[in-house]
Amino acid sequence: MTERRGAERVHVSIDARWEGVVAQCAGTIVDISVTGCFILTSDLVAEDELIRLEILTPTGGSIYLWGEVVYKLQEMGFALRFTGMADAEREMLGLLLDYVRFNEATVAA
Repeated sequence: MTERRGAERVHVSIDARWEGVVAQCAGTIVDISVTGCFILTSDLVAEDELIRLEILTPTGGSIYLWGEVVYKLQEMGFALRFTGMADAEREMLGLLLDYVRFNEATVAA
Protein backbone atom coordinates (compact mmCIF):
# COMPACT_ATOMS: atom_id res chain seq x y z
CA MET A 1 0.00 0.00 0.00
CA THR A 2 1.38 3.41 -0.95
CA GLU A 3 1.64 6.07 1.75
CA ARG A 4 -0.51 9.02 0.66
CA ARG A 5 0.20 11.34 3.55
CA GLY A 6 2.60 14.18 2.99
CA ALA A 7 2.78 15.31 6.61
CA GLU A 8 4.43 13.55 9.53
CA ARG A 9 1.94 11.83 11.82
CA VAL A 10 2.48 11.92 15.57
CA HIS A 11 0.97 9.19 17.74
CA VAL A 12 -0.96 10.73 20.62
CA SER A 13 -3.79 10.20 23.04
CA ILE A 14 -5.67 13.51 23.15
CA ASP A 15 -9.28 14.00 24.19
CA ALA A 16 -11.52 15.70 21.68
CA ARG A 17 -15.13 16.56 20.98
CA TRP A 18 -16.66 16.75 17.54
CA GLU A 19 -19.90 17.82 15.94
CA GLY A 20 -21.27 16.67 12.61
CA VAL A 21 -24.60 16.70 10.81
CA VAL A 22 -26.30 14.00 12.92
CA ALA A 23 -24.10 13.57 16.00
CA GLN A 24 -22.09 15.27 18.70
CA CYS A 25 -19.60 12.98 20.39
CA ALA A 26 -16.42 12.76 22.40
CA GLY A 27 -13.44 10.76 21.27
CA THR A 28 -9.69 10.30 21.45
CA ILE A 29 -7.28 11.51 18.79
CA VAL A 30 -4.70 8.73 18.30
CA ASP A 31 -2.62 10.29 15.55
CA ILE A 32 -2.35 13.83 14.27
CA SER A 33 -0.45 15.95 11.77
CA VAL A 34 -0.72 19.47 10.40
CA THR A 35 -3.13 18.14 7.77
CA GLY A 36 -5.43 15.79 9.70
CA CYS A 37 -6.01 13.23 12.42
CA PHE A 38 -7.69 9.93 13.31
CA ILE A 39 -10.30 9.94 16.08
CA LEU A 40 -11.37 6.86 18.04
CA THR A 41 -15.09 7.47 18.51
CA SER A 42 -18.46 6.42 17.17
CA ASP A 43 -18.65 6.22 13.39
CA LEU A 44 -21.81 8.33 13.09
CA VAL A 45 -20.37 10.26 10.15
CA ALA A 46 -20.41 10.04 6.37
CA GLU A 47 -17.43 10.31 4.04
CA ASP A 48 -16.91 13.92 2.93
CA GLU A 49 -18.99 15.22 5.88
CA LEU A 50 -17.81 18.51 7.38
CA ILE A 51 -16.93 18.17 11.07
CA ARG A 52 -16.21 20.79 13.75
CA LEU A 53 -13.48 19.45 16.01
CA GLU A 54 -12.48 20.67 19.46
CA ILE A 55 -9.06 19.39 20.52
CA LEU A 56 -8.58 19.49 24.30
CA THR A 57 -4.91 20.36 24.72
CA PRO A 58 -2.69 18.91 27.46
CA THR A 59 -2.24 22.45 28.82
CA GLY A 60 -5.98 22.84 29.48
CA GLY A 61 -6.92 24.86 26.41
CA SER A 62 -8.86 24.03 23.28
CA ILE A 63 -8.14 24.25 19.56
CA TYR A 64 -11.16 24.46 17.26
CA LEU A 65 -10.72 23.18 13.70
CA TRP A 66 -12.90 22.20 10.76
CA GLY A 67 -12.27 19.07 8.79
CA GLU A 68 -13.69 16.72 6.21
CA VAL A 69 -14.19 13.01 6.87
CA VAL A 70 -11.81 11.07 4.62
CA TYR A 71 -12.91 7.57 5.68
CA LYS A 72 -14.49 5.80 8.63
CA LEU A 73 -13.92 2.43 10.26
CA GLN A 74 -17.09 0.80 11.53
CA GLU A 75 -17.43 1.00 15.32
CA MET A 76 -13.89 2.39 15.59
CA GLY A 77 -13.68 5.98 14.38
CA PHE A 78 -12.79 8.14 11.42
CA ALA A 79 -10.00 10.03 9.67
CA LEU A 80 -10.35 13.77 9.30
CA ARG A 81 -8.57 16.10 6.84
CA PHE A 82 -8.34 19.63 8.21
CA THR A 83 -9.85 22.32 5.98
CA GLY A 84 -9.80 26.10 5.90
CA MET A 85 -7.32 26.67 8.71
CA ALA A 86 -6.45 30.27 9.55
CA ASP A 87 -2.86 31.17 10.39
CA ALA A 88 -3.66 31.34 14.13
CA GLU A 89 -5.18 27.83 14.10
CA ARG A 90 -2.23 26.47 12.11
CA GLU A 91 0.16 28.01 14.64
CA MET A 92 -1.74 26.56 17.61
CA LEU A 93 -1.75 23.12 15.97
CA GLY A 94 2.01 23.43 15.33
CA LEU A 95 2.59 24.30 18.99
CA LEU A 96 0.54 21.26 20.06
CA LEU A 97 2.59 18.99 17.79
CA ASP A 98 5.84 20.48 19.15
CA TYR A 99 4.60 19.91 22.71
CA VAL A 100 3.70 16.28 22.00
CA ARG A 101 7.01 15.58 20.20
CA PHE A 102 9.02 17.15 23.04
CA ASN A 103 7.22 15.13 25.72
CA GLU A 104 7.54 11.97 23.63
CA ALA A 105 11.31 12.54 23.30
CA THR A 106 11.62 13.28 27.03
CA VAL A 107 9.83 10.05 27.98
CA ALA A 108 11.96 8.02 25.55
CA ALA A 109 15.23 9.45 26.95
